[in-house]
Formats: sequence, structure tokens, C-alpha cells
Amino acid sequence: MSESVAPLPHGLWGVLATPFRNGGAEVDVDSLRAQVRLYLDLGAAGLVALGVFGEGAALDSAEQRSVARAVRAEAGDTPIVVGLSALTTAPAIEQARSILAAEVSPTAFMVQANSADPATLRRHFDAVHEASQTPLVVQDYPVASGVRITPAALLSALREMPYVAAVKSEAPPTAAVIAQLTAETPVSVFGGLGGVGLLDELAAGAAGVMTGFSHPEGLRATLDAWYTHGGDSARAAFQRWLPLVNFEAQPGIGLAIRKEVLHRRGLLQDPAVRPPGPPMPAALRPLLTGHLNALGTQ
Repeated sequence: MSESVAPLPHGLWGVLATPFRNGGAEVDVDSLRAQVRLYLDLGAAGLVALGVFGEGAALDSAEQRSVARAVRAEAGDTPIVVGLSALTTAPAIEQARSILAAEVSPTAFMVQANSADPATLRRHFDAVHEASQTPLVVQDYPVASGVRITPAALLSALREMPYVAAVKSEAPPTAAVIAQLTAETPVSVFGGLGGVGLLDELAAGAAGVMTGFSHPEGLRATLDAWYTHGGDSARAAFQRWLPLVNFEAQPGIGLAIRKEVLHRRGLLQDPAVRPPGPPMPAALRPLLTGHLNALGTQ
């Protein structure tokens, strides 16, 4: 697959949490399917399974296959991206082959940028693509990868990787990086980070948002306002949700907070994060309740 692939569709891409039962002991496929239905009802452009928010690195191969199969079955024809958590080449290829062996045909695999050197990055992505024969999404997320790559270096690599369908840009300052990327590459560039920078990222040319947020209807409303009426309308739509977006974006505990909200919404039977991931601090529960009461939601 050496020819250029089509960019991922613009819009809302929902990054799915992986729900657990028994305090993180086993994957809860029923709650996973409930999340998929929420995004389908919102008209999401696509779904992302086994991302960082999906705790893909905390699952064994059988669990990863189970998650990918459940999402594919529930999503129908909706495009899905499957995250590969490994930062080195051989394990990433092994993960991709495991997913493909489960008869899941993702629209793309999402692979972490694992080097600041364009040549090294290309070799890694070339090998994963050659082994999977599947388009790839580049995830630039230094918090997870420990790697900081400049926009210029990333663009240099992208020019030699026609199989890349999108970039998920999560290296602050995200709006500045997205502006540089969208000016010089035709691939779709999405923001993430829970939507904290959504308005600025859209203004910088982002193709939409690819993230996990406990109330994705807020992201949907903001995107609809942006595409229909422009920035002022989108700002007004987003203001209602921004306190909760910010609350969920707290480093280290953001995943636990989001899973707690999804649990309160009835979408997850258990809000557990797989150990050793930290649970939501008890001291923050009243604050979370205040945010949800202000929204008039659970």
C-alpha cells in the first residue's frame, strides 16, 4: 500500500474507555458496547479503541482482541481506529497482527511517535504498515510516549509516509503545532487532550476532535456550531461544557474522573481503572457532583 490513502473523515472521533468488572479484573464488553451506541447516536465520524484513554497498554493480547471485536461488531460500518500501545517495532507489529487475526479490519492503526528523528520514525512506521497493510494514524502524545518531535521533523517524516491517514496532535502548544501541520500536509490533523484546546485547534485548521470526554454531546454541539455558524457560535456552545472538560483534564487522574462520570451516566457498570492506575480521589467527588449539577446532568 504505497499510494496515498484517503485522510480520515472530519468531525467527532470518540476515543472509547475500556470498562472493567470486579475492580479492573476483567473487561466489561457490555459497557463497551453502550459507549459505542452513545457515539453512534451522536453521529460520530469514527471511533478509537485501545487508545491511551482505553488503557490499551494495560490489556493482554486476548483482551485487546476482545475489545476490538466488540467495537467492530457494534459499530457496523462506522470507521474504527485501533491503537497499538507498543513504542518499539516488533511488539507493535505483533499487536497489529493479533488484531487482524481476530478478523477485525480497522480503518487504521494508531501508532505512537516513538522518535524525534524523522528517519527513525519512518522506519518504525514503514515496518508496522508493511506488516499490517493498513493505513496508520500518527499519535504525537509526549505524555504517553516520552518523545518530543518538532513539527518540522514530523512533517519531514510524513512526506515519506503516504499511508498515514491522520495525525493526532497532543503536544502542547497544540494550536500552534496543528496550524503548522495543516498548512503543510493534506492528512487530517485532530486535536485531543479531552477537548481542552478544541476552539483554538479548530481555528488552527484541525479536522475535528479525537478524544475521550464523558459528555461527547458537548463536543458534538461545539463542532456543529463551528461548522454551521463559525467561531462565536462554537464558543457559546462550548462555554457550558468547559468547566467539566477542564476538571477531567487533571494530570494522572483524568481517566479515573471520566470513568466515574460515565459510571454515573449509567454507561459503565464499574468506574474502575486497571491497577496500578490511580482511582479518583474521594476529596474530588463533591466537586465533580457540583460540575454535573451545574450542567443539569448526572
